[in-house]
Amino acid sequence: MLKFAPNLSMMYQEYAFLDRFAAAAQDGFRGVEYLFPYDYPVTDLRARLRDTGLAQALFNAPPGDWAGGERGLAVLPGREAQFRASIERALEYAAELDCPSVHVMAGIAPVGIDRLALENRYLENLSWAAGKAASAGTTLLIEPINTRDMPGYFLNLQAHAHTVVQSVASPALKVQMDLYHCQIMEGDLTANLQRYLPTGCVGHIQVAGVPARQEPDRGEVNYSHVFGVLDALEYAGWIGCEYRPAGVTRDGLAWLGCGKSGKTGV
Repeated sequence: MLKFAPNLSMMYQEYAFLDRFAAAAQDGFRGVEYLFPYDYPVTDLRARLRDTGLAQALFNAPPGDWAGGERGLAVLPGREAQFRASIERALEYAAELDCPSVHVMAGIAPVGIDRLALENRYLENLSWAAGKAASAGTTLLIEPINTRDMPGYFLNLQAHAHTVVQSVASPALKVQMDLYHCQIMEGDLTANLQRYLPTGCVGHIQVAGVPARQEPDRGEVNYSHVFGVLDALEYAGWIGCEYRPAGVTRDGLAWLGCGKSGKTGV
C-alpha cells in the first residue's frame, strides 16, 4: 500500500505549525515531513508525534542562511566546517525523532567557480556525511530541483543524482525523487520510475501538481497512472506531499483516491 506523508511546511497552513500534526492525523495520515525542525525544541516535536501516533518521515539538514538565499552548503567551497556541523545537528534531531531520512541540499552553484571543482567538493562532503549517517543508522538523501523554482541550484537531473550516489558508494546515501521537479526538468515520469526504483537507490518520493505545485489532481501529470506505476514497482517508501493547497488543505484531499485499487491509502 502506498503511504503518504503531508509536508507540514506547505500543507495545513490554516493551523499553527505544531497543531498541524493533529490535523494530519485526523485526516488519516500516518506520517509527516517538513522542511526544517530547528526552530522548535526537539522535545515538542517528539511529543506531537507521540500524541498523534505519526511517524516522522523526512526533514532537511540546515541549509545555511535560508533567509539570505542559501539553499544548502554541500557544494560551497570554504564552508566545510559549517556543512559538517549542519549534518551533525540534523542527525541529532533524526535520532530524537526516530526519523529514517534527512535531505541534504546541495546549494546554489557559486558564479565563477569551475563546475568540476564544485562536483569534487560535493562528493567529498557527501562521503563524509554518509559515513556519519551510516554510523547513526540514518539515510541521507539528495534531490534534483528544477531551475525554474530554484535558479542556479547545483543538482537538477535524476541521472546526475544517481551518478553522485554511485560515486559515493554508501548505502547511507540515496536519491529523493520529487516528481514535480522531475516533470519540469525532464518529464518521462514512468520511464524514470521504471529505470531508477529497481536500483534500490531511491529513498523517498515526493509529489505535487505541475505547473502550479498544488494538489496532485491539478495540472498536467496523471497521478492516477503514476500511483499505479509505483504499485506495480512495489515501492514501499514514503511519498511526501510537498504541495501548496489551492485552498483549505482538508478540502483538497480527494486526490488521495487517484488510482485507488485497494493498494493506495494514507
